[in-house]
Amino acid sequence: MAEAQKNNPLHGKTLEMILNELVAHYGWQTLGEVIPVNCFLNNPSIKSSLTFLRKTPWARQKVETFYVETFHG
Repeated sequence: MAEAQKNNPLHGKTLEMILNELVAHYGWQTLGEVIPVNCFLNNPSIKSSLTFLRKTPWARQKVETFYVETFHG
């Protein structure tokens, strides 16, 4: 299994780690412009964003794809 994950840039990364890195790199405003969801646009916080992203697969996929494009693209 470890061999299959060797080239996966998300392997070992939690959603919280991914979100923290994106916020540190871009800030909430830019993140909200790129991925326009309310949890990034209106009173954003890590906690509220994690709650939303864990319940919303399409939004989580956008965040993960943006992370890979940003840091591994």
